[in-house]
Amino acid sequence: MSRDGTATVAGPIRVLVADDEPMIRAGVRAVLATDPGIEVVAEAADGHEAVELVRAHRPHVAVLDVRMPRTDGIDAAAEIRRTLPGTGVVMLTTFGEDDYILRALGIGAAGFLIKSGEPEELLAGVRAVADGAAYLSPKVAARVVAHLASTGAGALAERRGAARERVAGLTPREREVLAHLGGGLSNGQIARRLHLVEGTVKAHVSSVLARLGVDNRAAAAVVAHEAGILPPPPPEHR
Repeated sequence: MSRDGTATVAGPIRVLVADDEPMIRAGVRAVLATDPGIEVVAEAADGHEAVELVRAHRPHVAVLDVRMPRTDGIDAAAEIRRTLPGTGVVMLTTFGEDDYILRALGIGAAGFLIKSGEPEELLAGVRAVADGAAYLSPKVAARVVAHLASTGAGALAERRGAARERVAGLTPREREVLAHLGGGLSNGQIARRLHLVEGTVKAHVSSVLARLGVDNRAAAAVVAHEAGILPPPPPEHR
């Protein structure tokens, strides 16, 4: 997988689900089963088992609970991203786990979902990450920005000012691309929205990541939210 997270999935999206609560796993599996283009290939009850099953099944996406016994979701995600970069990682979090979200962001997790969120968000997140995009549920994005503002990194106004300064170095087209990154769109989706060739979008994404000084699309999405760059609404279908 390239630095901008580009991935191509042929056939059903193969997913591993890891959570230490059987009822949560069953619920996630049931939601994913509503999409005929998604196939759950394995379930794990802890992070160690999740890593082993990812090695065995090579899924396109691993959906990991943040808090699990033996090996937690963050350490499991780090190991998966280090040794099996072809598998994208979606983290399932609850309110109050902001520090875990920031740690997961730092090790390259591409999707962040709140367990109490809408089922449609889970489907959208898995599809986005499988397609090489990043997906931050609106609630997660808001909490990340608010939490960053409450840490030693500075007040919210200062962080927003710093984010705007970083974004100021982008070209108008790169700002457009960043806005769509903030909305969780893949390179192909951005290309269609902006009427560009996908290879051109890929180059813009790489440039955006380099100019912002971030390593992945999810981190770029956080900068977009901090800078107040909101994803544009989807086009109306007539």
